[in-house]
Order: sequence, then C-alpha cells, then structure tokens
Amino acid sequence: MKKVIVGMSGGVDSSVTAYLLKEQGYSVEGISFILYEARLKNTFTGCCSIEAINDARRTAEHMGVTHAAVDLRNEFIQKVIEPFIEAYSQGITPNPCILCNKYIKFPYLLKIADEKGADFIATGHYARVESGQGSRVKGQGCLLKKGLDAKKDQSYVLYVLRQEELSRLKLPLGEKRKDEVREIARMLNLPAAKRPESQEICFIEDRNYFKFLEHLTESKEGPIIDVETGNILGSHKGLHLYTIGQRKRLGIATGKPLFVTRIDPSKNAIYVGPREAAMMKEFVVEDVNWLSTQEGLEHFRATVKVRSMMKDEPATISILDDNMAKVIYDEPQWAPAPGQSAVFYDEDTVIGGGVIV
Repeated sequence: MKKVIVGMSGGVDSSVTAYLLKEQGYSVEGISFILYEARLKNTFTGCCSIEAINDARRTAEHMGVTHAAVDLRNEFIQKVIEPFIEAYSQGITPNPCILCNKYIKFPYLLKIADEKGADFIATGHYARVESGQGSRVKGQGCLLKKGLDAKKDQSYVLYVLRQEELSRLKLPLGEKRKDEVREIARMLNLPAAKRPESQEICFIEDRNYFKFLEHLTESKEGPIIDVETGNILGSHKGLHLYTIGQRKRLGIATGKPLFVTRIDPSKNAIYVGPREAAMMKEFVVEDVNWLSTQEGLEHFRATVKVRSMMKDEPATISILDDNMAKVIYDEPQWAPAPGQSAVFYDEDTVIGGGVIV
C-alpha cells in the first residue's frame, strides 16, 4: 500500500484531502505544523496554531488516521515573518503564503515523507498536478495546472514548487469545487466542517496587517507627493503602512480619489495619483522559477496574473537570464506591486513565475 503524508491544518480542505486519499486506498498519515500564534477575538488561533492543530488531531482520530504535530515556529519566524516585516519596511509588498510554501510547508512535508518512507505528500490546495509527458518540461516532467474551481484556484501560490516536490504531490481537491468539499465534510460530520474559512494571512490579527506591523516596525514620517505635479500633499506615518494601489489611510483631502502609485524608500516618500497612474503595462521579475523549459526562447506569449484572485491577462514574456524576465502586458493592469509574484500560464498550465521588482 502506498503511503502519503498529508499536511493537515485543521480546516475543511486538508481534512477532506486526507479522507479522499484514504478512500483511494492510500495509507494516510496527517502532519500538522505549529507555525505561529495569532490572537483573534481573545483566543489563540490561525491556520497553523495550537487550536488548529488540535482540530486536525480530532479530525484524524475521527477518520482513523495517524496524526503528529511538528513545531516549526522558529523556522517560520526566520523564513516568513522576518522577511515579511523587512519587506514592508522597505516599501515592498510580500506574499507570505508563497514564502511559506517555498521554504516551510513543502520542503518539510517532503523531508518528513522521506524520514517515514512515504511515497507521496499531499495538501488541500485547489490545483492539479499532471504528467508532462510529451511537453517541454524539465526534471521529472510534471505539470502544475489550475484547479477546476476557478474561484478557488490556488496554482498561483504554488508556482515556487520544484519538480522534486511536484512529482510526489497529490492534490485531490484540484478536481473538485469548494461546495462539494464542504458537503463531504458535513456528510462525514468532520470536526473541521465547523471551522470558518481560513484567513488570508495566518499570523495577522483580524487580518489587519497594518496593526501587526505597527508593533514591530519603526515608524518614520515622510512626504506624500503628487506623482503628476511633484507637490507635497501631506505626510505619511511610515512606508510599512502603504502598498501600491492603496487608497485608504492617506490622510489627505484633494477632492478627487488618489491612489498610491509608487513607494520610494531612498527618499522615504509615497507617491500618489489618479487611478490610471497606478496602472502598469510592463515590469521585471526576479527569482524566476520555471516549471517548463524555455530553452532557445527569448520571448514567448502567456497569460499572467499578479494577484491570486485576479484573472490572468495576455502578455509577452522576455527572458533576460535564468533568474530574470520582463513582462509586457497587452493592456495596462491594476497596481502590480514590487514584492508580489507574477505567475505565467499557458491556458491552465503554470509555466513559471517570479517576484516583481
């Protein structure tokens, strides 16, 4: 019997993943990572907190699945939280879920699978992994594809995976829709069925990352500048409180809507302008992870998304070197932000992606 290590967060998606794999005949073992404790409404919670781990344990017991917890709080602070804080202090908008997938969740699932002699790893992400036989892929030839539920597709946050991880990854929810998954959890009376939807960033209190950063980042006031005239319109309370495309909390009144269009850490300045000034047609990405080979190509066509929930839009990708590429959209897109990831698609297949600079 093939063995699979399932990353169980205590939520519906990972719980149903464990159930489906057990039904498919795998020997299933659940692993939960203790990553962080965020105080929400006077209780300690979060997708990988002690409370969530207890939910995962109860769900595993309910299904007759072995379960264990691994404490990775130190690693999570070093690889995710500290870079998150540092990025915002430099006017950069990071994606902590992608950092977690790259440095914590999947490397450690694979490590544990090797230690336990397991054949596969699995998570509750809404995406698909298929054989890349006959296509131009490198390594062991696995393709990462969008999940069938367009509203829940999570291929965007998985573009950082390596072929080593993809080749051993099971994603049973990639073929399902969220309402189907919730119905399975209710039908089985799983403890996870009563948990609310996981929050976007697991370590942020009440989803208010500005409040989180205020306690950990030194505030340094600086000018808010009109990007069109160069006039100083007011002052900001710290670069970490702003991101590209932001409209709220500017604290200035001009009689017209203004949005953050640029953040300049060298001048400690925030630039604002009309909505069209925050639109961007081209930018460069670094730390590119290619999931399909682009040997011999200088340019290729793809669709690109710069936020997980946006629709991927047509663009031309120019390969600058192994680590960098330039994205030129056919039409300007809303507020691509340095630090966020741009992910390239060929229809429903992830070609690769990188971090916007």
